[in-house]
Amino acid sequence: MAGGAVIVAGFGFRATAAVESLEDALMQAGAGRQIACLATAQDKAGAAVFRRFASRFGLPVRGIDSASLEAQETQTQSQASHDARGIGSMAEAAALAAAGPGARLLVPRAISADGMATCALAEGDAS
Repeated sequence: MAGGAVIVAGFGFRATAAVESLEDALMQAGAGRQIACLATAQDKAGAAVFRRFASRFGLPVRGIDSASLEAQETQTQSQASHDARGIGSMAEAAALAAAGPGARLLVPRAISADGMATCALAEGDAS
């Protein structure tokens, strides 16, 4: 992903989320945008539902470690994210961390209609 600006879609999702939940959150956040990769917390990146979702779109997945997530300043603040991970928004933090140093948030967290997934978009060098 090096060499030029890329858009990263960051995700937060509940363990019971379906592929359709993730897809809905992505469509709300990034309809029509060229996404380079998907990102979420390292411990969720290997979840079967997230892997199926990534495969559906043919996109690589980046798992982001806790320290990198916690280092991000998020625009929105979710009590659930604060309680679970000490961050304002999993989706925003994952997108910003994966997009690399100096990344900027393009779209703050969008929530799927069923409330099971969130997606945010960030742009950066992702180097």
